[in-house]
Amino acid sequence: MRIYADNAATTRMSEEAIETMVKVARETFGNPSSLYEIGQAAKDVLENARETVAECFNCSPREIYFTSGGSEADNQAIISAARIGEKAGKKHIVSTTIEHHAVLHTLKKLEKEGFKITLVGVNSKGTVNPEDIKAAITDETALVSVMFVNNEIGTIEPIAEIGEICREKGVLFHTDAVQAAGQIKIDVKSQNIDMMSVSAHKFHGPKGVGALYVRRGIPLTNIIEGGAQERGKRGGTENVPGIAAMAVALKTECEKIPAKTEKLVNARDKIISGLKKIPYSSLNGELEKRSPGNINFCFEGIEGESLLLLLDDKGICASSGSACTSGSLDPSHVLLAIGRPHEVAHGSLRLSIGEDITENEIDYIIKSVEQVVSYLRGMSPFWHDLETGKRKHIFKEIEE
Repeated sequence: MRIYADNAATTRMSEEAIETMVKVARETFGNPSSLYEIGQAAKDVLENARETVAECFNCSPREIYFTSGGSEADNQAIISAARIGEKAGKKHIVSTTIEHHAVLHTLKKLEKEGFKITLVGVNSKGTVNPEDIKAAITDETALVSVMFVNNEIGTIEPIAEIGEICREKGVLFHTDAVQAAGQIKIDVKSQNIDMMSVSAHKFHGPKGVGALYVRRGIPLTNIIEGGAQERGKRGGTENVPGIAAMAVALKTECEKIPAKTEKLVNARDKIISGLKKIPYSSLNGELEKRSPGNINFCFEGIEGESLLLLLDDKGICASSGSACTSGSLDPSHVLLAIGRPHEVAHGSLRLSIGEDITENEIDYIIKSVEQVVSYLRGMSPFWHDLETGKRKHIFKEIEE
């Protein structure tokens, strides 16, 4: 049995997206910047895709810019807001301690340029309090950036409330919605979003393609120079086959959200209930306000890498956190931010399931995790110290 349970890292491309990508690559291969018929046919495909993406987010097609993915979109949004603020004498940016590194590393870069960065903390479930964001905003604040859904623990943040505060304060609001697009209904107008980043491979589109929503009237700073593509704001010939495939995938996933969510939540909650029965384990993140397919646990007395390798031997593809930091030996900054000690943050497991998961697969995942955790604890000197009382347990034996 092979179960893919790492959809937060990347998703399998849908057949419709693959067919669209191949068809466009084969039949509409022209450069959309060219004036002759083949080029203009490619431009039509490009603009139709832009309209489709815009419809999914309730915005104008002219507010959508295509990028290479979420990381580029995050960089361009944050740097653009920083330059706008800089011109007005505002060099302060507010974000949170649990953002994706595409945001955090960009903020570090700006900090070296003299910007002041305030990272607001979250509660033990990974939720940021809008009032804390409000308190962090000053007369010098140029931007607030808060992710829509946390990529590790799945917590859904109060985006509309934060966006409303930013509107009242006259501060630009950006959200990294990479884990939300295609999973949760997004309406940039009602949710008071000024800029938003998405990535196609998180909703069954191709890798290397993404989009940045920018509310009309906000000037963008180029981070890739070279041509007049994307209305002069992103140099480089557009990946027309990939963009067309992204639009098809996004539209399909957005239309499926109500039915898909119900199935995913039922499967997710069954797995959570099963894993909670493992002694000295604890769910990370909100139980209710979390991404439909996200399950994230810490287990005392084990090391996450060994857990993943043994689960892989059993045919289960999982992760210990963000795929972007999977090569790091450091514990997750997200788990540390919600108060998990280093020794249990190292023993985390993230499962991000798809809607095609079966009841047999759900049962197999629960059984396999139980077996692997028990096996690893049996070999662990740290677990032996816990069991003999030399060290104190952090979690209750069975948490509610």
